[in-house]
Amino acid sequence: MTMLVEPLRDGLLSFGTIGMLVWIVLKILAIAMPVIVTVAFYVVWERKLIGWMHVRHGPMYIGKGILQAFADVFKLLFKEVVQPTVAHPFLFRLAPLIALVPAFAAWAVVPFDAQLVLSNANAGLLYLLAMTSMGVYGIILAGWASNSKYAFLGAMRAAAQVVSYEIAMGFALVGVLIAAGSLNLSEIVMAQSGDAGFLEWFWVPLLPLFVVYFISGVAETNRAPFDVVEGESEIVAGHMVEYSGSQFALFFLAEYANMILVSFLTALFFLGGWLSPIPASWIPDVPLLGTVLGDGWWWLLAKVFFFASCFIWFRASFPRYRYDQIMRLGWKVFIPITIAWICATALMAYFNVFTAGQ
Repeated sequence: MTMLVEPLRDGLLSFGTIGMLVWIVLKILAIAMPVIVTVAFYVVWERKLIGWMHVRHGPMYIGKGILQAFADVFKLLFKEVVQPTVAHPFLFRLAPLIALVPAFAAWAVVPFDAQLVLSNANAGLLYLLAMTSMGVYGIILAGWASNSKYAFLGAMRAAAQVVSYEIAMGFALVGVLIAAGSLNLSEIVMAQSGDAGFLEWFWVPLLPLFVVYFISGVAETNRAPFDVVEGESEIVAGHMVEYSGSQFALFFLAEYANMILVSFLTALFFLGGWLSPIPASWIPDVPLLGTVLGDGWWWLLAKVFFFASCFIWFRASFPRYRYDQIMRLGWKVFIPITIAWICATALMAYFNVFTAGQ
């Protein structure tokens, strides 16, 4: 991949400012287009999986569920964009973009393989924490600019929920940082390599942090059972109650892009990313079979598919938490667990537990 990208980059940069702008646009498209396509397939998979769990006829039998996704797209694109007369015009239009841009910008440092990464930043972990925290500003702005009590209440819930669970996620990543000794995402993945296969991954010594991180990711994306931000039985659609058409689609796209991002990051931080679960000594020295069973991006996609399906499973299976239960879980359960396990991780690092199998 590097052999193809570097000549293209050097050729464009040779044209000066125009070439640099073209290269920036290409990098933006390299992030945006795959994410949009993945979200489209993810929506279809969500309908199919929930339809199978709930025995629904639409997603399972009527056109095999494919037509529903196209109907959603055309409905949102061609539906009239209605703006309340009491809303702040500029901020009302700006809020969906503020929610969407961080959801896409975070993908710039996410590696798909040892060489397949847009920006192999040394401070990639800090960049991700910053980007994933900024999306809530769009939600708060949408709730305030709509000048609606339902929207404002949903925005305040979102702010409190993100603050609560962002702390737990950050503490969980402190444990990963101690274990890997690096803020670079590719180096974090390679720190999980070893002779024992999947037993070398960080999910074994950091199991409580692994569980806390993924559940906090579900809460931060406002998905069931933590979807009090847009609880239909309480505040209709929350901060999105006044939005329609393409503006609503931007919030929808940001939510699903964040869900896929959380699935990727969980796989990278705790399940070895693209590393094979099979120990290298067990892989036969056969050209095709050895390649398939060895390290590769397909292992990363398989792990991401599992976590993305867990989002759907949670939505179909668990009832919604009350707001006070969500706050209690974040502040009184997750944060103390992560702080205690950070201390345990520091002790394990002191006794070289993370480098024993390498």
